[in-house]
Amino acid sequence: MALSGKLTKKLVENLGAGRHGDGNGLYLVVDPSGARRWIVRVVVKGQKNKKGAPLRTDFGLGGADVVTINQARERALEYRRMAKQGLNPRFNARQEIPIFEEVAQQVHIDRMPTWKNAKHGQQWINTLRDYAFPKIGKMPIDSVGQPEVMMCLAPIWTEKHETAKRLAQRIKTVLDVARSKGFRSGENPVTAIKEAGVLPKVKTKPKHHKAMQWKEVPAFYADLKSRNAMAAKALMFTCLTGSRTGEVLGLRWEEIDFEERLWTCPAERMKTGEDHRVPLTDEMLAIIEPLKALRSEYVFEGQKRHKPLSNMSMLMLLRRMQVEGVTVHGFRSTFRDWASEVANVPREVAEKSLAHSVGSDVERAYARSDLLEKRRVLMERWSQFVSGGVGEVISLRISEKS
Repeated sequence: MALSGKLTKKLVENLGAGRHGDGNGLYLVVDPSGARRWIVRVVVKGQKNKKGAPLRTDFGLGGADVVTINQARERALEYRRMAKQGLNPRFNARQEIPIFEEVAQQVHIDRMPTWKNAKHGQQWINTLRDYAFPKIGKMPIDSVGQPEVMMCLAPIWTEKHETAKRLAQRIKTVLDVARSKGFRSGENPVTAIKEAGVLPKVKTKPKHHKAMQWKEVPAFYADLKSRNAMAAKALMFTCLTGSRTGEVLGLRWEEIDFEERLWTCPAERMKTGEDHRVPLTDEMLAIIEPLKALRSEYVFEGQKRHKPLSNMSMLMLLRRMQVEGVTVHGFRSTFRDWASEVANVPREVAEKSLAHSVGSDVERAYARSDLLEKRRVLMERWSQFVSGGVGEVISLRISEKS
């Protein structure tokens, strides 16, 4: 049964400066600035102040923007019960309940060493900052239930489904941590919402990066080769290695072993979180060896000294070349199609070349080899096709037309 008093939610929001009694020792104090807070006045049984009078003490219960009128009444009742038993609430009150935002920030700090990189850690807290803090950030963590979680998730559930799913997971983590610290009890509302199926099912279509047909790559590569821009060289190298944009643009000279003809991309720059070895062909080395003369920290230096090209540089080059509807990432798909249709290599070799994890956890535990030598043969064939297959493509097109 809800506790009652003289004040109402409307009065709490609109009363002017002063001290307004709700009854049973609970007061709403409104400062001249407009700030509103709850206090409770109790008399501790059997205890005296310095003058020998009964010990009468005021305790703050939190701001009225954070603590609701019902929560204030419940806490005030708890303090009065303690005082009646002769217990001073200052030493016996239950731990002050932190707000959702405080717990979330602490979880973020505690987990910093576990993030794959700083960017992932920042994304974690940014999602909560953008979609949870404005709605429930200032609420005591023990007050966050299903309706409050729904307030955060429902507005973006269909429109930004992936973000909403991540948000749900992050809210769940914060609430789980709060429970482990004794600030909450009962089932996690995120779990309850999921099990109840109250949010609509959203079918997400996988987003495919638009790719060039493999037959068109040699002619496109020949065009690239005629250009002097650094972005053209980076795009040629990306196309030949089947690597991701970030892996190529972040490439430093110390990652390359010219003697072994090998590029080792370190784990912190890989999506899989593991080192990835890329065998280097004559064509790849011909692109990067002349760039040593620039004496830059990065192989593909951008506008600023010792800084890499921007993320958009290769895509902008594609647009300048009027290659529409194709993404840089799509060249990985192009290579994969060619590896299956033309090179006819085993799936494992093609997938390892793209630094994809293949098989179950158990299969991966046994398949520790990265199939380097088999991949070296495959990359050599791909390099030869891309850099020297123009005539082959033309003859293919003629045969298609005839």
